[in-house]
Amino acid sequence: MSALDNNALVAVIGAGAMGAGIAQVAAQAGHRVKLYDNRPGIAAQAVAGIDRQLGRLVEKGKLRPDTREAIVARLQPEEAIEALADARLVIEAIVENLQVKQDLLRQLEALCADDCILASNTSSLSITSLAAGLARPENVVGMHFFNPAPLMALVEIVAGLATKPAVAASLYETAKAWGKKPVHTRSTPGFIVNRVARPFYAESLRLLQEGAADCATLDALLREAGGFRMGAFELTDLIGHDVNYAVTCSVFDAFYGDFRFQPSLVQKELVDAGRLGRKSGQGFYSYAEDAERAQPTELQSPQTIEHCVIEGDLGALQPLVERLRDSGIALTKRAGNGVIHVGDATLVLSDGRLASQRAREEGLRNLVLVDLALDYRTATRVAISWSADTAVAARDQVVALLQRAGIKVAALADLPGLVVLRTVAMLANEAADAVLQGVGSAADIDLAMCAGVNYPRGPLAWAEQIGLGYTLRVLENLQSSYGESRYRPSLLLRRSHAQGARLHD
Repeated sequence: MSALDNNALVAVIGAGAMGAGIAQVAAQAGHRVKLYDNRPGIAAQAVAGIDRQLGRLVEKGKLRPDTREAIVARLQPEEAIEALADARLVIEAIVENLQVKQDLLRQLEALCADDCILASNTSSLSITSLAAGLARPENVVGMHFFNPAPLMALVEIVAGLATKPAVAASLYETAKAWGKKPVHTRSTPGFIVNRVARPFYAESLRLLQEGAADCATLDALLREAGGFRMGAFELTDLIGHDVNYAVTCSVFDAFYGDFRFQPSLVQKELVDAGRLGRKSGQGFYSYAEDAERAQPTELQSPQTIEHCVIEGDLGALQPLVERLRDSGIALTKRAGNGVIHVGDATLVLSDGRLASQRAREEGLRNLVLVDLALDYRTATRVAISWSADTAVAARDQVVALLQRAGIKVAALADLPGLVVLRTVAMLANEAADAVLQGVGSAADIDLAMCAGVNYPRGPLAWAEQIGLGYTLRVLENLQSSYGESRYRPSLLLRRSHAQGARLHD
């Protein structure tokens, strides 16, 4: 089914930030748009706000004045819901309350034409539940935009149990025509993004609770080693802990208490204290005017390193060798089991085991583990941990080697999987389970995480890049270390690795 014609009238209900943003997107794409809010005067205020925002783009030379005028002319504020009767597509962006939304959809079904598409911008409610009890549930579909709608590319097209495939297909093509990056997904808890993203927050929260490092250090590692736009603590401060915690609880409850989605006691304490992040002035960080920005901790080494030995294939750590060579480090290569010898130290990429456990099991002396990086050739900071019997001088030799390559080094407590590695492994694991359960395709899930939450790489593509066998081994070691079902590997990961298949096949 093709996209809605530009002549089709689009109605948006709810003139808050999200509703106004969706109305702007549709108007920019050439549709006449009616914007309605049940609060008198709010729709008109929203249109005026859109006009001001577009005016700022004109001032910056990013928008032609006549284009601004044409967009605003297509926006029509309405004071009565009956004015929406001739809409071909109605998108509701009202309060996240199942009963309120159901009542609205029933009203719209009675008001609009039989073939009018009724779309919900819900981020968490079941499309199947929203459509239940309607005379034409096949016309109800999720059209989940991300905030701010005019800027964020992703739109999740969510099909409920009764949604007609042609309706979902039409909205998919419509979103593309509006300049967005749509993905198809089923109506399951959290859809794609709010489900797959849970480990990004959960692993940092757990590491903080277990004393791995402070917030600023953990955030810096996710940014500077992992390539994420923000760390988990600064991102949840921005989102608002009341919102982020509520979504986590909602997904946890919807999956009948599956511990993969277990909420954090650390975050609950912030919510209970009213420390909701930026909007309250205090979250993990202080946002008071005179507050000093928290700085990550960094190890320093007094030693100088000129040479190291590369034994065997280093796997995902291999790009570090190029950087060491370019930094003037003399390299000796020989056969071995994938380790770097630096003075008295043995440096290896973490595989999800504790450093002390791995040192004992493999007989490795002065063992230092290094965390995963998106690209070791450009990473500016990485984490290390070390076994209990590693000498301080040996650890400092590793720090000196990495510093020579221009990489800042953060110390973590001896916890399994470090920061980036366990986060990426868990993101890939959840994404794999979503594919296995038909929530979305591998390509759509990777696209959703990149376009919706700005991940530097889709989690499934990342798992394939570092190796499915390696990702699986990390998860198995995390599960063994914690003894919890939280870290159980997805059947799809196991099956794909056993078959030698790719997740994107």
